[in-house]
Amino acid sequence: MKHASTHFSKCLRLIAAAACLITTHAFADEYADVSQLVRAGKLPEALAKADSYLAGKPRDPQMRFLKGVIQRDSGKTDEAISSFTKLTEDFPELPEPYNNLAVLYAGQSQFDKARTALEMAIRTNPSYATAHENLGDVYARLASQAYNKALQLDSNNPAVAPKLALIRELFAPATKGQRPAGAAPSSPTTPATNATTTAVAPAAPAPAPVAAPAPVTKPAAPVVAAAAPVKPAAPAATTPGDERKEAEAAVRSWATAWSKQDMPAYLGAYGKAFDPPGNQARADWEAERRARIVGKSNISVTLQDLSVTINSDKAIAKFRQFYKSDSLSVSSRKTLDMVKVGERWLIVRESTGG
Repeated sequence: MKHASTHFSKCLRLIAAAACLITTHAFADEYADVSQLVRAGKLPEALAKADSYLAGKPRDPQMRFLKGVIQRDSGKTDEAISSFTKLTEDFPELPEPYNNLAVLYAGQSQFDKARTALEMAIRTNPSYATAHENLGDVYARLASQAYNKALQLDSNNPAVAPKLALIRELFAPATKGQRPAGAAPSSPTTPATNATTTAVAPAAPAPAPVAAPAPVTKPAAPVVAAAAPVKPAAPAATTPGDERKEAEAAVRSWATAWSKQDMPAYLGAYGKAFDPPGNQARADWEAERRARIVGKSNISVTLQDLSVTINSDKAIAKFRQFYKSDSLSVSSRKTLDMVKVGERWLIVRESTGG
């Protein structure tokens, strides 16, 4: 089972390096030096250099990401999991650490944890194609476990075996676009997925190593996966007018996601600190929202008189909301309390009236 899980984790797409942050040329050289050491197989030296850099800049997300990749390449899975977990806690707006965390969990057959991590990646970035593909693979593996259990309980059920065989074929070696051992890697200029920012090449079959991070200053052909972008930990300086426009755009995107019944985007508009009404647990509130939104033949949410007040990294948005669905049409005054996390304005409190 361990071998099968290892092979399956290699089927998932691991984002192997962080791309350029808004930083100085000197810092870019540091990232490139660590990347070159990894590609040369000098993992202890790469880890030592990363630790030396982080001693002076302990919150730097890109170097912390690279350190997690080095730990994974070194076989230090538990340490890599710890590194990526802490990244998700400190920078919850970044989807890439969630994705890599999911791949590591899948390698340990912890598919429920892998699913949760991928759902968080998609919540932070609903357009993250790699996470969507990986989530499909995890669901397929969970289905495989369920079909196996069904066969154990009822071996005479003729409908189960063909389904199980189909999934096993899906994850057989040399599938999912994997290249033969020794073949040249994909060019970083030829996307292997529908990602819009960078190519992500398929994982190589065992025992090929996981990709080394691509350098920041000189792009190089990846062994497994090309560099994926990691957003800056802090947004670039903006004027109050720009902040207001960004917050207004976030409110309108929230309303649009609601109208489209796009639950990942809708729920992703709420921050970790969101306080559900009525002292509900967050999970219960989300389940209730799904039940009320998904399945309606039509939902329309429009806003009027939107006014946003900015105070540092906090904002208050007030507007009149017009909601219309299959059997309900209502208008009300709505207030959203928001905070800026990274580059995104997220809802932390929602109230009606006033």
